[in-house]
Amino acid sequence: MAGSNMNNLTTLIKRLEAATSRLEDIASSTPDPTAATNGTSAAGTATITPGISEPQASSTPTPRQLPEPLPPAIEGFDALMNGEVGTFVNMSEGLGGLIAEQSASVLRAFAAERKFLIVTTKAKKPDIQSPDYMEILKELQSTIGIVNDIRVANRGSPYFNHLTMVSEGVAMLGWVTIDPKPADFVSETLSSAQFYGNRVLKEYKDKDHSHVEWVQGFYRIFKSLIEYIKKHYSSGVTWNNKDGIDPQEALRQVQSGETRAMGAAPPSSASSGPPPPPPPPPMPSLDGAPPPPPMPTNGTSSSRAPTSDMGAVFDQLSRGEAVTSGLRKVDPSQQTHKNPSLRAGAAVPPTRSDSQSSTGKSPVPGKRPKPESMRTKKPPRKELDGNKWIIENYDNPKEGMLEIDAQISHSILISRCTKTTIRVLNKANAISIDSSSQVSLVIDSLVSSVDVIKTPRFEMQVLGTLPTIMLDQVDGASIYLSRESIGTEVFTSKCTAVNINVPGRTEEDDYKECPLPEQIKSVIRNGAVISEIVEYAG
Repeated sequence: MAGSNMNNLTTLIKRLEAATSRLEDIASSTPDPTAATNGTSAAGTATITPGISEPQASSTPTPRQLPEPLPPAIEGFDALMNGEVGTFVNMSEGLGGLIAEQSASVLRAFAAERKFLIVTTKAKKPDIQSPDYMEILKELQSTIGIVNDIRVANRGSPYFNHLTMVSEGVAMLGWVTIDPKPADFVSETLSSAQFYGNRVLKEYKDKDHSHVEWVQGFYRIFKSLIEYIKKHYSSGVTWNNKDGIDPQEALRQVQSGETRAMGAAPPSSASSGPPPPPPPPPMPSLDGAPPPPPMPTNGTSSSRAPTSDMGAVFDQLSRGEAVTSGLRKVDPSQQTHKNPSLRAGAAVPPTRSDSQSSTGKSPVPGKRPKPESMRTKKPPRKELDGNKWIIENYDNPKEGMLEIDAQISHSILISRCTKTTIRVLNKANAISIDSSSQVSLVIDSLVSSVDVIKTPRFEMQVLGTLPTIMLDQVDGASIYLSRESIGTEVFTSKCTAVNINVPGRTEEDDYKECPLPEQIKSVIRNGAVISEIVEYAG
């Protein structure tokens, strides 16, 4: 009986072994559905070999292919774009209109400079006069030009000072061509942008604080860029001259998208790895149509929207020329800046201003400002706010002359002052005087200009150099120039009794008084208006 049971047990074991062998043959010839889902072929599936159990074979993961790490300089530039630049773009979108349109071009200019910096990490430096070097700079120059074109095409816009500030400031991206102190170039560009930015601050400081924060946000880009340059490129942009590749080849790699954008995760090649992440948010549409919703991935719900961040934008920009493949071509007949008739016929609905109601009614006229004599007198103020000196509400100060220890990046705003003498020491950026009377100004040198508005009985002495003087609604002014400032340009509008005093030929000679013309004679000749200065002899 025991022998019969043993016989049956042996037969059962043989049958189990045959069934197991058959199942192993079927498993080795059938493709792995998980591998197909993850994009790998059946050839890459691990097969069971004699002497190795199945759990041991499946527990060995396929090595994940890691992306090439970004250089520290590129990571720092990415932090700048995700930080101050991204904040400025978001604030611009809040203001909307032309400001948002121009800020989008600024973002593209920064993305183009990022590509340029990536090329420098891969390639040897070409000759700056060579076509290769100009080809690498082509996209950066083109995007900067677009920012300036928006300003030129909208001279009549109420936000012209906003657009001019950005168009002057975006020139800071040209630091990549400056040796050996690019940070100083960015500081000088900031001074040019502040001239118009301070006008925006002055106009909106008591009207709309969002414009003030927008200007300050643009200034912060300069400060962060200067810190970035001092940390990574203190003596200018460095190229990979040791083991770099050809510049054209490096540019081709960057434009084709072989270099990953910041924050992009590498694709997984392991069959046992987790499912791929959801796709990034789509790029904003430039023709006004809303972008299509992203396709849901395996195991995720389509009702759950992906998180929008700046990394997705840069991921799209790094695709190179393919990023514009989905854009719709706009016919020239539909472009309002080329067809004034479209604007006149309201083919494009105008943007509603803050003073207009949603019902389309005419804006309510604003309150007329009170005369100076009826306004509440505020205490005198003299303080440095960032890079801006503010001097206001002084009336014949007891301390006598007010002295300002200025720096080359400082702008000076003087308003509502009477019988006040101001001495500006050292070289400053620009000076603006508004709604004052009997103000005397003594300066060393300026980078930009002196702008005087509604300030009668104004006096100024220039000890060094001054490029430009602009006078608007000034009744009575005496300006004394030095020998270094003989080439100063003077612009006047609605001004009377303005005299320019220039030094004589020698040190012993007295100043020569040169009155500016007030009367203009205009005649029509051959269909054109000819204006001439009226001169009196005698």
